[in-house]
Amino acid sequence: MKFDTVIIGGGLAGMACGIRLAEAGRRCAIVSQGQSALHFSSGSFDLLSRLPDGTAVEDPIRGMAELAPVAPEHPYVRIGVERCGDYALQVPEMLRKAGIPVVGDCRKNHYRITPMGKAKATWLTMDAYLRAEEPGRLPFQKVCIVNVEGFLDFYPEFIAEEFRAYGVTSRFGSVNFPDLEKIRQNPSEMRSANIARVFDHERNLEALAVRIREVAADSEAVILPAILGIDRNDAFETLRKKVDMPLYLLPTLPPSIPGIKAQQALQARFRALGGEYFLGDSVLSADLENDRVKRVYTANHGDMPFEADSFVLATGSFFSKGLLASPDRIVEPVFDVDTLFTPDRSEWYTLHFFDKQNYQAFGVVTDASLRLFKEGRLIENLYGAGAGLAGFYPVQEGCGAGVSLLSAFYVADTILNSK
Repeated sequence: MKFDTVIIGGGLAGMACGIRLAEAGRRCAIVSQGQSALHFSSGSFDLLSRLPDGTAVEDPIRGMAELAPVAPEHPYVRIGVERCGDYALQVPEMLRKAGIPVVGDCRKNHYRITPMGKAKATWLTMDAYLRAEEPGRLPFQKVCIVNVEGFLDFYPEFIAEEFRAYGVTSRFGSVNFPDLEKIRQNPSEMRSANIARVFDHERNLEALAVRIREVAADSEAVILPAILGIDRNDAFETLRKKVDMPLYLLPTLPPSIPGIKAQQALQARFRALGGEYFLGDSVLSADLENDRVKRVYTANHGDMPFEADSFVLATGSFFSKGLLASPDRIVEPVFDVDTLFTPDRSEWYTLHFFDKQNYQAFGVVTDASLRLFKEGRLIENLYGAGAGLAGFYPVQEGCGAGVSLLSAFYVADTILNSK
């Protein structure tokens, strides 16, 4: 099979790179083992929330300009602040075209409300999810928090406790229907995705609206866990119109509906542009000639290789097994390209769970174009994008989604310009 570009990894970086290339008319394939980290998404996309020393960032683009002296290996430094700013302006439109409506500004972080009710700085938040322009200020003073009976991945009491610090009073409501009783018979089935399918049916959506109006009559707004619209895109808007009052969603513990919806929307957009998506497949080996990847072989296609002019490695970090730890080194398992890590294993981590862990910044070695190296030799047509890149701390710096999206755009443009 012959393509212009083959992308290995179907997460946020792989999908964004594939969409950008396909929009430019390139024939692309994505090979994806399975679920990506998007399934754990909270409905927001971070760009840069903190500097490496912990200083809070209000303007992400301005914050990027401060990275070079203290984090020279950071992907934003490799890409360049000006390009990062340009890409950050283009990302929301790409997401909206895929059917993921987002709000936010790359020059000013806003605050999304987490599943525990805390305010966390972020760049873009999916429409319908609760957010605030300031960390201690919400758009209401009296709210009703409504949960499904028996749903354990959502914590109204903890949320109300956090809201109390904002000067917001909360009351509680619960809902239960015969269709919910069916999945409640097995506690392991009471998960957000299964509940969302119940509310894909109009009769249950109508019953939910009736119940909300009953329990929230004197409230200024209603908060629901993200349990709407896994198979229908209009569920939230339909419910909002039926309730006829401000309605907000909060993400739940994984698996998350916003993450699943984002993954589905990006896949659909990529395929609509002519891209070919091979789900449940993995790359086993590759042929290299004259410092170029010529073809790769996958588990499902046997001796039928994927040939391309360029290849993109977007398999992620340790979470998705894009990086593996051996006793003495960090290994990239697909191409065995060079990785950046600390030789002394005792320095890879600390025993304090919430500390900045050094292993989080380990990743593949790249040049300025994000091309990869193998045994010190540059592979001319193999690029890296996303969480597997070295030099950044996605959680502490609040930049995981931003690195994935901006590096994907940068690699795609580099490939297009190289033609």
